Amino acid sequence: MQAKFILASVIATGVLAGCGDREIILPGERLGVREVLQDGQAAETTATENATVAANLPAASNNANWPQSHVSPSARTTHAALSSNLTPVWTTSIGQGDKRRARIITDPVVADGRIFTIDSAGRVTATSTAGETLWSYSLVPLRDDASESLAGGLAVDNGRLYVTSGFGTVSALDASTGREIWTQRVQATATGAPTVFGGLVYVIAGDSTAWAIETEDGRVRWQSDGLGDVGNVAGAAPPAVNNTHVVFAFGSGAVQGAFRQGGLNLWSADIVGARRGFAISLVDDITGYPVIDGTNVYAGNHSGRVVALNVNSGERLWTARHGAMDPVWPAGNSVYFVSDLNELVRLDATTGEQIWAVDLPGYEPVRRPQRRRDAAFANHGPILAGGRLIVASSDGFLRSFDPASGELVSQTEIRGGATTRPVVANGTLYVVSTNGVLHAYR
Repeated sequence: MQAKFILASVIATGVLAGCGDREIILPGERLGVREVLQDGQAAETTATENATVAANLPAASNNANWPQSHVSPSARTTHAALSSNLTPVWTTSIGQGDKRRARIITDPVVADGRIFTIDSAGRVTATSTAGETLWSYSLVPLRDDASESLAGGLAVDNGRLYVTSGFGTVSALDASTGREIWTQRVQATATGAPTVFGGLVYVIAGDSTAWAIETEDGRVRWQSDGLGDVGNVAGAAPPAVNNTHVVFAFGSGAVQGAFRQGGLNLWSADIVGARRGFAISLVDDITGYPVIDGTNVYAGNHSGRVVALNVNSGERLWTARHGAMDPVWPAGNSVYFVSDLNELVRLDATTGEQIWAVDLPGYEPVRRPQRRRDAAFANHGPILAGGRLIVASSDGFLRSFDPASGELVSQTEIRGGATTRPVVANGTLYVVSTNGVLHAYR
């Protein structure tokens, strides 16, 4: 009994002593634990007021080809020559346009006087620079139906057109005739564009497996597994390649760096973080495909983050609170991209700090009071050409912006509205509209 009394006295004394001590409040900045754990130790940037800052653009060059996605340095024309006053030159049909369950998601590529496209029914078409159809090739297997097509991607190298398809194939075609040279199955849908470099075709299948296939005969050199996810958008990211590395983006939100020849994994980084209270936060796919520029890799997710990573180590350099709907365009001292909030954004490439952000068309006007929105617009791009940033939108316009200030400079009509990013070759801009028409502007 006495022991219990002593123990109770000690506890009471401790409680009273605790009540008498003042809480020590440490000085310094307070950071949210969740934000630190999500975005690592790298600096995270926030939005600021718009500013006009010199863009320090490289000189424009008259590129003859636009052979594949700009995510790799060897395939990118950083600043293409283009007239400041675009006018329509010709239009031609490439096949089936956008349908409710089938969309054109493949950007055109240009090489050796031919423009290559894929329509929403899985048909590849080669068009001359005068607008004449040269040949076409169906990606739909004999036992399947065109309504099941999930499109694919294109890349041209050394006289061959490399094509991926939603039917799980990678094919090499003769670029001048459309003749099939070889086809390799990759065991899952291959809706993203391939990247060709150094005798290998790199592609992601099913948003979860990376493949390296030999250009000569279609044999598999190596493959590497990542993680998939159900909350994805149509089309996988084209791999980004330099002389040593290849960078893949998987459906789980992971970005992975590897040696391009043998596939040995070097690093992996998860792009996490989202806009609280927005439905887009449920989609964590990498829609801002990884882009290699020097020693940096820029990538962004659908739900609210853009990051810069070191290509050699995967170290996070900075994080910006923006999502990216298309890959960034690095030029001069900045990176430009279309954000998840339908804005054209310019960030400082070194720090990730926002320089300016301008609104792009987001929704059609409300026509019926009982509905919030009638339809949403898609904005594709940007690319840098003719001293300005160009965005193609599904609302029916090509828009040009000043890279220094973000000011809208001009706009040109696209009948039917754009469904692909624009590309430029030999001073001509090409873009595909939602009704399956290839437009040329000069």
